[in-house]
Amino acid sequence: MPFRRFLGLSSSIEPGQADPAETETVRRIVARLESLPADQARLLAATAYVLARAANADFDISDVETRTMERLLTERGGLDEAQAVLVVEMAKLQALAAGETEDYLVTREFRNAASREERLAVLRACYAVAAADESISAMESATLNEIAGELDLQREEVATIRAEFGDKVAARRALHG
Repeated sequence: MPFRRFLGLSSSIEPGQADPAETETVRRIVARLESLPADQARLLAATAYVLARAANADFDISDVETRTMERLLTERGGLDEAQAVLVVEMAKLQALAAGETEDYLVTREFRNAASREERLAVLRACYAVAAADESISAMESATLNEIAGELDLQREEVATIRAEFGDKVAARRALHG
């Protein structure tokens, strides 16, 4: 049974067809994203991809990680909620499909386009995404270390950010558990 009918709403849309209202909404979002300056759009896309890479470190991007990425792109990326949802979904699809070579290339592209402060902010955001489920696994920790290295951040800078999330690092909790 179609969802709209389940809710008691009539629908003249045939199964398998897109709802014209939803399609128009997506088109408006894409148009707003396309209106961003090219450099800003590239930086946002790379940011979203790196966040999705952190979320996918354990081969699963959870709903709470997705919502965290959306919130971060809204709060820090200047996107509205609809734009953030679209950008995160696109980044997740790319991160799931692209593989390790693309991970390195996109992170390096971000590194080359971003200031040191932006690179630190993205690493901190990656930690927030990994910790969204209240635990940073060993696999997530290893990916975060790779990202930090590819962003060309100093060991002390990474240690400072990692310490902010120290209570979420699973290996550390196991030692002190």
